[in-house]
Amino acid sequence: MPHIVDFDKVSTAGLESSPVAEALAGLRANEARYFRNKYQHVFTVSPASEVPDVVERVSRILREERGIVIGSPALEATAFEVDGLSMAYVFYQSGLSINVMYGIEGGKRAVGFKLSDGMEVPEELAANFKFARQKSKLAGVIRGSYFVIKGEY
Repeated sequence: MPHIVDFDKVSTAGLESSPVAEALAGLRANEARYFRNKYQHVFTVSPASEVPDVVERVSRILREERGIVIGSPALEATAFEVDGLSMAYVFYQSGLSINVMYGIEGGKRAVGFKLSDGMEVPEELAANFKFARQKSKLAGVIRGSYFVIKGEY
């Protein structure tokens, strides 16, 4: 069942099995705040088992674009459209967050990776990506990277 991510009262609900649950909850809340402030969009997530199509779409893009297979189980996911963009997010047990931004009528198309504070860079990403750091009141230090999607999905 989908639930709204509250960025005022950060909760680890749905993320308890992560070794960095509090940091991942802060990262998820940071995304919710961004979409509320920029687009007035209410960020909701569902257990990954309830939205396997979202998890599979993100996995397929990673696999076909860069040969990446994420080893950590997906905990939560969401997909929505805002301002001409199709967005998909998957939050993983390791503390990794992956988002796919796909312009509905062309335009921007990219995959973004964000690492929760306290987690190591996943082995499947370490060799090919450098991560920039940014500070967040909700999530501590977030490390992020991305790549541009070249194919059609």
